Order: sequence, then structure tokens, then C-alpha cells
Amino acid sequence: MITIRQFQCGEEAVLRKLMFDTIRSVTIKHYSDNQVKAWAHSDIADESWQDRLRSNQPLVAVLNGKIVGFADIQANGLIDHFFCHAEHQGQGIGKALMLALLEHSRTTNITRLFSHVSKTAKPFFERFGFDVIKEQQVNVRGEVLTNYLMEKVMLTR
Repeated sequence: MITIRQFQCGEEAVLRKLMFDTIRSVTIKHYSDNQVKAWAHSDIADESWQDRLRSNQPLVAVLNGKIVGFADIQANGLIDHFFCHAEHQGQGIGKALMLALLEHSRTTNITRLFSHVSKTAKPFFERFGFDVIKEQQVNVRGEVLTNYLMEKVMLTR
């Protein structure tokens, strides 16, 4: 059973590795090797990554005692990170995380969710009612990657 819980200090390295491994192995279907290496770079300072996670306070997906995904939503509705472990794609982890983010947005009255979504994740976000606002060309460490600004307007109660 998948459990969704709050991030705990001390999990920063596990989440960074999960993100890194997922980008390096899953997104390679839609991006070149050089693009993937630029995106999942290894030169991020540990302290800045820790600060970012502590600030974003992601939700963490756990399956059989193992962290298998994480996602966060900011007060303005930005979904900044959304990653499911490369070895656990298609097992409902992303769905569980997205449902938790949607519930969080309802309880905190966030009326618009948006994210900068990869080619790989675009169909997943569309299944949850996100619409493409625009295609973007983003320069990441000298490599140009295509992603999509996507949004979902939440119905108010």
C-alpha cells in the first residue's frame, strides 16, 4: 500500500537521488542524453538542495517502507517537483501524489495549479485535467529543453 506523508528532515539525499535517477532513466525517451545530463546535473550544492526541500515541504510517497516518489505544491499553486521512482512507474504512485496535491489545494483554497511539465510527464498531467498553456524552450546549462506550462483551474466549493 502506498502511503503519502510529509517530508522529514534527513531525507534530502534520498529525494535528490530519486529525482536524479528518474530524470536520467525515464526522461531519456523524450530528451537527448546531453539534455538529460544538463537537467539531472550533479553539481548542485547539498546545502541549497536541503534549503529548497525544507522550504517546499514536499509530500513523500512510501511503498513497503521505501521512498518511491515526492511532489510539492507552493502557496501560489506551483507544483515545483513531481517525481516517481524509475523502478516504480505505472504503479499508482504518481496518482496517489497527485490526488494528495489536489486535496491539499482544496483545503488551502488554491484555485489554480500550474507546473512546468516535461514531455515525459505531459500525458500524466493531462489525465488529471491540466491544460497546456504554452510550449516552452528552456535553456538548462547550455542545453535547450522543451517543456510545457500547464495549469488546472480548481472548482470552488
